[in-house]
Order: sequence, then structure tokens, then C-alpha cells
Amino acid sequence: MNATPSTTPDHKGDVRARVFQELRRVARPDSRFHFDFAEFIADFEGSEDAARRLMAHPAWTRSEVVFITPDNCLEWLRWQALRQGRRVLITTYSIRRGFWLLDPAEIPEDRQLYAATLDGMERHARPVTLADIRAQLPRIDCMITGTGAINEAGVRFGKGHGFFDAEWGMLHRIGVIDATTSAIALVHDCQVLRETLHPEIFDTVADLIFTPTRTIEVPNPHKPDCGIVWDLLDPVMYDTIPPLQELRAMEEAGALPPR
Repeated sequence: MNATPSTTPDHKGDVRARVFQELRRVARPDSRFHFDFAEFIADFEGSEDAARRLMAHPAWTRSEVVFITPDNCLEWLRWQALRQGRRVLITTYSIRRGFWLLDPAEIPEDRQLYAATLDGMERHARPVTLADIRAQLPRIDCMITGTGAINEAGVRFGKGHGFFDAEWGMLHRIGVIDATTSAIALVHDCQVLRETLHPEIFDTVADLIFTPTRTIEVPNPHKPDCGIVWDLLDPVMYDTIPPLQELRAMEEAGALPPR
């Protein structure tokens, strides 16, 4: 695609519309949302090949605890993580019921495939607060997400809601990730853009992009260290995402180091 310096809301919408038109040719419909890509991150033809590329990379092979978003394209990867003995931190849809932990030590082997699904997670994972995460998972080795679109410099366009950036901000603020933590995107080739895009202060840029045919390593990606920028946070997100409320209470109580 032709380069453009613009990342206005209108331009972002145009980018999503173009990518979503291409994605529909390779995407697997969601059982609830069909092909409404504004509501979910789709699985796609070749997602397992992209996951295998990721799993061969040192960012994965050296990991013990991974954060994997609840995106459809990452279901097989979540299963493989459990099979390989990794603990998986995940959020519920729209983070409305917070963070949950999938621990293979607590899940029978014959239930791990089911546990990797969103329905199965509800039965085999356990909810964890930010305080629990600080105590039980002092270090998360990598953050893995799907996305609506991403350029070759790692700048993501998801569904437009900012959930991954909020997840990064919360986990960074409580000290379990930092600028050295890999932010990884797994996408179809048609979701990778060549145009120039510019991240906001709170946007988490990917270090690594895996597609069914390519591995893209991004030099010096922008990793926000601002935590949650409360003045810029959508009030609806604050009202509907309990961990954001917990984080603010922790900050107000002085339970976290000053920024």
C-alpha cells in the first residue's frame, strides 16, 4: 500500500476497511459475531503456521509465563503453551471480568485443548487480580496478540478499542513487564501494511510479527512506560474493566512506586 503520514481517525477507519475486505477471504467466522471484525480478532487460514514460526523463535523458546490475548487466531497457540508447560495469563472478552490464569499444573492434559478456548477458559482458568499477578507472576516473558492490521514497523490497528494497550499499561505499571518484554503480533499476510503509521504515546508497538509466510523483526519499537494515562482513558473502559479500577485504587493507596 502507498505510504501516508496520516493516522487520523478517518484514516484509521480507511485502513481497517481495506484490510477487513481482504481478511474476509481468509478469515474463519466467529460463532457469535460472524464476520464483524469490529467485534473480534478473527482466526484465519494458516494461523497455525504463523504460530509455529513464533514457537521456533527465542522469544517463545525462552519463555515460561506468557500473556496471550483471547483472540480467535491464538486459540491453537494457547493450547500449545499449555502442552509445553507454560502458564498463560489471559483476559476475558473486553477485559470485563479481568485477568485469568491458565496453569497446566492445574488442568488435566485431556482438557487442555478445551481450556485454550474462551468457553473452556471459564471452566479451567482461575481469575487473578493485579495484586495476585504481582505476587504469583513476578515476570511475564512476552505479550502476544492478534490485531486487525499492523504495519511492518509494528504499529498495530486492532478493533479500535485499545484493549491490548490497556493490558500492557496495567501490567507495566505493576512491574511484571518492561521495555525488554517482547510484544508479539500474529496475523495473516493480508493484515500487514507497508504504509507509514505513527503510534500514540500509549500505543504498544510490536517487536515481532509472525504471519504464515513471514517473520518480521522490528528494531527499536515504541514501548510505552506511562502506565494508564487516566486523562486520556475512555470513561466507559474504566467503568467496565475492574482491573483498571483496581490499578487506580493501588496508585491512590501508594501501593505502587511513583511513575
